[in-house]
Amino acid sequence: MARGILRIFLGAAPGVGKTYSMLEEGHVQAAAGVDVVAGIVLDHGREQTRAQLDGLEQLPILKISYRDTGFEELDVAALLARRPTVALVDEYAHSNIPGAGNAKRWQDVEELLAAGIDVYSTVNVQHLASLGDVVESITGVRQQETVPDEVVRRADQIELVDIPPELLRQRLGAGNVYARDKVDAALGNYFRLGNLTALRELALLWLADRVEEGVARYRQTHGIEASWPTRERIVVGLTGGAEGEFLLRRAARILSRVSGGELLAVHIPRSDGVAGDVPLALESQRQLVTDLGGTYHSVGGEDPARALLDFARSVGATQIVIGSSRRKPVLGILASPGVGARVVRDAGDIDVHMVPHPLVGKSRPRLSRGELNRKRVIAGFTLAVVLPVVVQLGTGELSLQLTMLIQFAATIAVALVGGLWPAVVAAVWSSLLLNYYSAPPVGTLTISDPENFLALLVFLLVAVAVALAVDQSARRSREAARAGAEAATLSELARGILASQDTVQVFLEQVREHFGMRTVALFSGVGSDLSTWRPDASVGEDPPESPDKADNVEEISERLVLGLSGRILPASDRRLLGAFGAHLIALEQREALTVSTRQNQQLSQDNKIRTSVLRAVSHDLRTPLAGIKLAVSSLRQSEVHFDPEDEAELLATIEHYSDRMDALVGNLLDMSRLSADMVSPVMGPLTWAEILPAALHGVPAGRVRSELPANMPPVEADPGLLERVIANVVENAVKYAPGSDITVVGSVGGSGSATVNGHPASELRIVDHGKGVPAANVMAMFRPFQRLDDVSYGAQGGTGVGLGLAVAKGFAEIMGGVLEAEETPGGGLTMIVRLPLSTGASTADTINPGRTKRETQ
Repeated sequence: MARGILRIFLGAAPGVGKTYSMLEEGHVQAAAGVDVVAGIVLDHGREQTRAQLDGLEQLPILKISYRDTGFEELDVAALLARRPTVALVDEYAHSNIPGAGNAKRWQDVEELLAAGIDVYSTVNVQHLASLGDVVESITGVRQQETVPDEVVRRADQIELVDIPPELLRQRLGAGNVYARDKVDAALGNYFRLGNLTALRELALLWLADRVEEGVARYRQTHGIEASWPTRERIVVGLTGGAEGEFLLRRAARILSRVSGGELLAVHIPRSDGVAGDVPLALESQRQLVTDLGGTYHSVGGEDPARALLDFARSVGATQIVIGSSRRKPVLGILASPGVGARVVRDAGDIDVHMVPHPLVGKSRPRLSRGELNRKRVIAGFTLAVVLPVVVQLGTGELSLQLTMLIQFAATIAVALVGGLWPAVVAAVWSSLLLNYYSAPPVGTLTISDPENFLALLVFLLVAVAVALAVDQSARRSREAARAGAEAATLSELARGILASQDTVQVFLEQVREHFGMRTVALFSGVGSDLSTWRPDASVGEDPPESPDKADNVEEISERLVLGLSGRILPASDRRLLGAFGAHLIALEQREALTVSTRQNQQLSQDNKIRTSVLRAVSHDLRTPLAGIKLAVSSLRQSEVHFDPEDEAELLATIEHYSDRMDALVGNLLDMSRLSADMVSPVMGPLTWAEILPAALHGVPAGRVRSELPANMPPVEADPGLLERVIANVVENAVKYAPGSDITVVGSVGGSGSATVNGHPASELRIVDHGKGVPAANVMAMFRPFQRLDDVSYGAQGGTGVGLGLAVAKGFAEIMGGVLEAEETPGGGLTMIVRLPLSTGASTADTINPGRTKRETQ
């Protein structure tokens, strides 16, 4: 089942006409034959808005009592059961009363969209979460009901309902927005001219963000790598610590000073053990980013500074916001430059904001356990040479044993700073100094006492062993930190998969983003020859055609592999990529379950249709069969001789019931073809006069009067399908208007609507003066297995299974036209077939008017 389309009418302030525009569009869709239902529409006492509801089917409101007060909410269950094509749902940011189901109305809308229902909704700019503070500073009013910006941005269509502030104030003064006793207060407070102008600018800037998406697609299509600073884009680096919320709010304030912008938060799990993530703080920051209208990203990398800069350049960032270092200044002497310092050094033309925060300088005084960089190794060798000398000079006349212990401590310190080899140098150098200055005979390298020789040898071996242990511990710490970073990444990935509606495409984009790849593709196939495998999905530029053309290939299962291009992944990343693959399998299984659920729902619907078919056919097929059998049995009786008139009457009965069975079976087959999307029209120019004789074949003479103007232009249609449309409509009129003449009238663009889907149109009107159908039941008349008596008066009478109009409507829409119904002036029903005009000329051999309805199938 395809997801529904969300269309949002965005306004800068109350009273601009969002709800009115939504209802106006609902009328346009309903006039085009679309099934439109008003789920919940609030007119706020505005007469013009209330008048727009006339003519639209309205769903009953769900009434809920809460704290001895009655409230009205959207009845989601009833709307899902009704399943219209388009649902009108007002106030997208509305908070539901406890007991109504979802907490927010936009969550109700998500349920409708997931069920394949298109939704039209409304929202004001002050209800957007990212603009709440700005609107409050302008108007002095804090909005309690908000909707995350990302939810609104996911809408398929956003239409700005805009009027000048002066005109809005005029409407307010005329009493078209609020009651007259509230007008003066509103004009002097919220609706001041300056407020409305600022709100209008906010709405225009917010909506302009979608234009930036088009620019990004253009750059990607044309291979433009240079950054186009068409707008401010701020990247915030999150460490996973508590200072992240402070940085995000600071970045949001920076964006509020410019005309539009985008906020992107990036978390890079550390694999060097310097700082650990705080899961609760990180989750809170993720939610804050969403509320501020930004997006959250997780990017992997051994070097956080490089990963942050690479991401910022890939998204075209203009500014980077990072926190000041939490390390104490003394640690900078022995450790590598901090992330902030390297970001500032390598940022190039990207502005960097290094923001002080309450946690600056409050980290524990410990050295980094990350990979030993060049600075630390050099420092280690320097200490290995200098520190033993300083210790030897400082110990003076101390005993050999005490001096040896102090030198041993110095060797351990060198191991902590520089690693194994500086510690080995320090151990050897210390042993030589001890031998020369402390072991008798002093001043020579000769050792006279064997015990002193053994002590120095043990000192050297123990020092080297301790250096090895310290180095091994550091390696294990680095591996544990890297494993922790991988676990954090996978935890974020699992959370995203379980908590959202991510697809395989979104997952591949996460893989590409995390590993910094140019392109990622998912391939499927069988066998060891990867060149025969084909891509199922891909993201990025120039995806490889087969796995053997990718830089990295990771087997996910026997029939799935991932192909990544851009760089060769190290072994540590390959292990993490394998874990990503396991999540991909889980995602595919979830999608398979979703598809299975939809198929089961479809099977359930099919079973309902079959039940309806059996229920209807059990009566409508049995009746003509009984009539045919009775007439045939009478004719076959040899002892009874019928005169010619009686025999002709029995034969006419057989023919009549055979035609009824033929029409019944034909409608069932046509409905089956429509449900299976197996109708392929052959379009061509055709006039109403050419098709009408064949369509009226079998209608009692004198019941239908044709009033087609001469020289009407041809329409674009399939001859057989159009014949069935007109025949079914006329037969329906003859059946339900037994004492009325049927008139067929042709016109070009009648009833003020000269187009169909934007094309000039012509229409055929079939007019009867029977009992008619109430306006509220017109749409139900076109449902399958729904007879006209059922929707008009609730009766279960008449003949047929109620498929004639459903088939006619389906055929009309397949040909690009519409089939509508309206009340006939003076009583009765008028059916309107409207088709686009043809750009070609009609030909005499377009159809064979003598064909019967069965031949046109």
